[in-house]
Amino acid sequence: MNEIFAEKTPEFADVLAAAARIARHAHVTPVLRSRTLDALAGAELFFKCENFQRAGAFKFRGACNAVWSLSGDEAPRGVVTHSSGNHGAALALAAKTRGIPAHVVVPEGAVKSKLAAIEAYGAQLNFCAPTMAAREAMAAQVQARTGATLVHPFTDPRVIAGQGTAALELASEIDNLAVVLAPIGGGGLIGGTAIAIAGCAGGTRVVAAEPDGADEAWRSLQGGVRVTEHSPKTVCDGLRGTLGEINFTLLRRYGVDILRVSDDDTLAAQRLLAERMKIVAEPSSAIVLAAVLRHRDRFAGQRIGLIITGGNVE
Repeated sequence: MNEIFAEKTPEFADVLAAAARIARHAHVTPVLRSRTLDALAGAELFFKCENFQRAGAFKFRGACNAVWSLSGDEAPRGVVTHSSGNHGAALALAAKTRGIPAHVVVPEGAVKSKLAAIEAYGAQLNFCAPTMAAREAMAAQVQARTGATLVHPFTDPRVIAGQGTAALELASEIDNLAVVLAPIGGGGLIGGTAIAIAGCAGGTRVVAAEPDGADEAWRSLQGGVRVTEHSPKTVCDGLRGTLGEINFTLLRRYGVDILRVSDDDTLAAQRLLAERMKIVAEPSSAIVLAAVLRHRDRFAGQRIGLIITGGNVE
């Protein structure tokens, strides 16, 4: 069952099903405004604040959808994943809502506050070297030992569909958006966002923001071939993952554009969000504001939706 599902590219119906499935567990997060940031951008900005989501990030949506999609036979064996922090915490909390075990493989050097959150939600931590190959190898070992279901951070169709519910909510609340921006790392959120927006707001473009120092998704689109070998160097710890195959397919299918952003611009945007809106945003989420301000002419005079993905910072 899992192998068949894993090969399926999610569609708009899957996002709608995910929204219904997670409704009693996930928060409907607020959309906030700032006149000051509107003036700086020369546009109308609508911030979908997933930093107020359970576990402090949008990741809870996808994790919750995956956990509650498990059959009665699969669920008791629990779930396993690898994560630099937010997805691990989200999966641990989602597993807790269903009363099943969670195992999280984390790279050495991960943000301590995120590791603390994973443990607080009851998951078992498994440390590995800070490479994607090491993470995947350790997750496979844990899965073989426990029989747990693998819930990949961004290539699992159930996760992608769940992440798309944030954009679904945004589009249902705010009319006539010209663009929706979301960060891109492994590509789960941007894939789900593209599916949701195409299904309910077909005239709205979807744009991804990516760090200069981890721009393999941008390079993949430019070259037409997915880049799988890269050494990310960015303060955006949540955007260091390698773009997944299914995620690359969704980027191309839905015509998603990618804008690259420097870490300096991202940290400046993070400060603006704290000073002007009084919200805590990770660099990995502040990058969307940085992209708008860096490419001001591209967005001037438009209604722009920005997904602030999380607020888990030290």
